[in-house]
Amino acid sequence: MTDSNPSFLGRISLAVGTFFSILGDGEFAAGVLRLRNGAVTASDTTAAPAPVATPAPAPAPTLKEASPDAALQLLGLLQRDARFIDFVEEDIRNYSDADIGAAARLVHDGCRATLREHFTIRPVRDEAEGSRVTLPDGFDASLVRLTGNVVGRAPFSGSISHRGWCVDEVRLPKLADSHNAKVIAPAEVEL
Repeated sequence: MTDSNPSFLGRISLAVGTFFSILGDGEFAAGVLRLRNGAVTASDTTAAPAPVATPAPAPAPTLKEASPDAALQLLGLLQRDARFIDFVEEDIRNYSDADIGAAARLVHDGCRATLREHFTIRPVRDEAEGSRVTLPDGFDASLVRLTGNVVGRAPFSGSISHRGWCVDEVRLPKLADSHNAKVIAPAEVEL
């Protein structure tokens, strides 16, 4: 996964995190709206690109095609337990902030319960956010992403802005061969 092409699960995580940031921070919401409308920010036009050390070219990674079934299954579980898709697909412009907040609390509780039931998730770093750390030469770049003014070579010293998450165990239910993973939630007809 790269910043320019995040995986499906990465996009879900980004969407959920961004959603709650927009609800809780008006300035952030305004920035997202400007970006969505194609506005150019001052930092895009005035900041000179920071020089970045160019490492020796690495061998091209072998790409494997991901099966969407597990992602679709997770999306189905989030819909079943948290009404996630119903919430995201709802046009919330005509609802009050209190109504949206109440709904977000229910969706949050359901999503959290689903994640905890089906995954063992732990922070990548044990230090508190804001803690100063030094990353030695040879640190695992799949576990730590450098941000800010990245120049030179390791060791790098900086502050943890996000502890990261990794999955230790996945406990998704087994699916029958006849299961259609593209049906996230069947339509319901009450008789």
